[in-house]
Amino acid sequence: MERSETHGGFDESALEFQRKILERSGLGEQTYLPAALHEIPPAPSMAAARQEAEDVMFGALDNLFKSTNVNPKDVGILVVNCSLFNPTPSLSSMIVNKYKLWGNIRTFNLGGMGCSAGVIAVDLAKDMLQVHRNTYAVVVSMENITQNWYFGNKKSMLIPNCLFRLGGAAILLSNKPTDNRRAKYKLLHIVRTNQQQDATGKVGVSLSKDLMAIAGGALKANITTLGPLVLPISEQLLFFATLITQKITESKTRPYIPDFKLAFDHFCIHAGGRAVIDELEKNFQLSEQHVEPSRMTLYRFGNTSSSSIWYELAYTEAKGRMKKGNRVWQIAFGSGFKCNSAVWEAVQAVKPAETSNPWADCIHNYPVEIK
Repeated sequence: MERSETHGGFDESALEFQRKILERSGLGEQTYLPAALHEIPPAPSMAAARQEAEDVMFGALDNLFKSTNVNPKDVGILVVNCSLFNPTPSLSSMIVNKYKLWGNIRTFNLGGMGCSAGVIAVDLAKDMLQVHRNTYAVVVSMENITQNWYFGNKKSMLIPNCLFRLGGAAILLSNKPTDNRRAKYKLLHIVRTNQQQDATGKVGVSLSKDLMAIAGGALKANITTLGPLVLPISEQLLFFATLITQKITESKTRPYIPDFKLAFDHFCIHAGGRAVIDELEKNFQLSEQHVEPSRMTLYRFGNTSSSSIWYELAYTEAKGRMKKGNRVWQIAFGSGFKCNSAVWEAVQAVKPAETSNPWADCIHNYPVEIK
């Protein structure tokens, strides 16, 4: 708020709006913004945005290679997703040059796909691993804030300023049989669904009051596809029976929502905002512990876009809750409108990592009560 006030570009109404959103957002006081936005006045630039990208990507990758003891030169596939910052040379090229990866590595750069792009990136890596045997794939999920801070007074475009924060994750996937014993998770399913949605001079991202209704429609399409893959037959029959009844009678009543607690032990709901988490907690009848990773991620790190579901998984690991055979549902929403799901099964009890886990130095302080 101090930086917003000293900037001078926001009118009193816009400042008060930001203050109210921040107070109700579910974000704590320790989230991160890039260096350029801490300057007085803020100094966003291409060079500063590139520096932010390097800090996030290389920090995550250094941790990844150290904790897995994998030589970067053994990586055969690299997928990077970042929606709003797509420079030339690309982010994937920056990684190739930094870690001296082989010239014939298969690299992909995904842009403009929103907060659910992390699941899309994993899906692409999975498809590539089915074609190219005995290799590693690395997925880097992040967003870039430096050049995407909104300095105008339109309220729907001010909301991202209050929610989005700096962060990123790097994920190592393998199809090597020898990695069976040391892998933490096995990827079981990925389900991707899209919905179409059809509206100054200052650039920004708009989050409208219709967001939850649109998200609900995308979620319904997603769970209709995911349900038969993961739910007990009794829940599947109930779900499809209500869908058919609704269609025949043209009823406007809400469809039966299956009990996904019968299919999953842990839930990683994209920390897009307090309302998103509240809505899924209510609709899926989840317990406070089920949504704790999402709420605490939003509080500690803010909305880190596509990487938030990995902060949530890391929270569950840091708490020592991930047991062998546990199933995890990562669910992410993004522009388009998209709803994407990934289902993982723990192939072993996951011990809390002391170096690569972002919660390692503070997990004893959580959960906290959020007003």
